[in-house]
Amino acid sequence: MITVITGGSGSGKSEYAESVLLATKVAYQYYLATMEVFGEEDQKKVERHKKLREGKGFAAIERPRDLAGVDFQSPWEETAVLVECIGNLTANEFFAQGRAATREEEMLLEAKIVHGIGVLASQAKFLVIVTNEVFSDGEEYSAETTEYMRMLGRMNQKLFAMADRVVEVVCGIPVCWKG
Repeated sequence: MITVITGGSGSGKSEYAESVLLATKVAYQYYLATMEVFGEEDQKKVERHKKLREGKGFAAIERPRDLAGVDFQSPWEETAVLVECIGNLTANEFFAQGRAATREEEMLLEAKIVHGIGVLASQAKFLVIVTNEVFSDGEEYSAETTEYMRMLGRMNQKLFAMADRVVEVVCGIPVCWKG
């Protein structure tokens, strides 16, 4: 069962995703954190998320790239995984060479991320994926950032197609779009 949760910054999507993970009531619950820390602001975000999930019983795994390399070694039917978040993972992969990916590289990276999601789904009965809503703020960004956002938009489309459930969190209210 793949559930994709989307929403804007500060919408409550992470808290909702954690509640979905906890509701699975399986023996093995993993929190796959994709944030790559580049400075003090990023470190504060990571610390905030760690505090929010304290005492919830998740086994946290830091994985900023290459989801296909994760091996949980727990029984499929007793495993649930939360991936937080595809926006970070996509950015990590997109800018991995110290520059924006080329169009050719983007297609390979998209395939790599989708493959990684497939590998996770093959290891977990419940897969909860957090992603970000893009292009709704009306802002103009640099060409590199706009291309990253386009890639994230394409990733979201692919994830939504793969998902059994798609939920958008708006002001803390989950709105189910699929499933």
